[in-house]
Amino acid sequence: MKQQAEPSIVYSKMKTDDGATIGYRLVHEQQAKPLLTFLHGLASNSTRFSEFVEYTTLKKHWDLLLVDLRGHGESMYRGNYSRNDWIKDINQIMQAEHYTQSVFLGHSMGAQIAIDYASQFPERTRGLILIDPIFPENLHGRLSKAQNHRHFLSALRLILRGLNMIGIKRWHLPKRDLRALDEQTRQTLEQHPELTIADLYTNPFADFKYIPLANYLQDINEVIRPLPALEDIDVPVLVLLSGGATISSFDQTKQIINRFPNATIEVVDADHWLLTEKPQETRQIIENWCNKTFR
Repeated sequence: MKQQAEPSIVYSKMKTDDGATIGYRLVHEQQAKPLLTFLHGLASNSTRFSEFVEYTTLKKHWDLLLVDLRGHGESMYRGNYSRNDWIKDINQIMQAEHYTQSVFLGHSMGAQIAIDYASQFPERTRGLILIDPIFPENLHGRLSKAQNHRHFLSALRLILRGLNMIGIKRWHLPKRDLRALDEQTRQTLEQHPELTIADLYTNPFADFKYIPLANYLQDINEVIRPLPALEDIDVPVLVLLSGGATISSFDQTKQIINRFPNATIEVVDADHWLLTEKPQETRQIIENWCNKTFR
């Protein structure tokens, strides 16, 4: 029996209408299938999902789109941007690749983008998969402090953008392979049980090496910005929650999620980084839900 070939991974860059360059990867075969779009989180990039894509069975039945959001990874951009710009970029990629609809899978800030997209373009949204979504009204820790100092952070961001415009900036930013980081993190946690993943992943200084500070502050600004009404998003929604999340209240998060008309909640024993801590369990939940919901 002839073995079925694996779908190919096509690396592409697209010039947007306003001149930005957006990098993305499309995992697909010649015959088009339904689209599943992956949206990464704050100070992250699309390699966050590399391990998931390698092992998932979903690529047998879905085309997979992994986007480096404007200002991140292969889509480096030094100007101002917002969730609306990310949404416009996604639409332009979908149009260029001839897709009219997608299921959107977002982690953290990426889940916020998915929610906003579904609110603005319900006809283009088949469903949402939200991995530890962040709700601005339910933030703890550093992100909560950022809400209280948002005016100062906005002023600082504008100063940094001005310095960038006159050429005062880091010209070279190293690439960040988050799959390699995840593997290294699992080894570190196994060797040092006294540490938690929050000790390793909530230090912003570790991110500054890979992203302009102005972009990092822009991400923070988008994370703490209000989301649209969840009650109006009438598509199937899967929400994966970490039982031990430290950046928000678990019980309040569940109450907020229940505003979705059609939501399923799955709880994973982890902190905020499910794809790092519990990759197999997280992948299995998503695969089962997709197979059941979109037969």
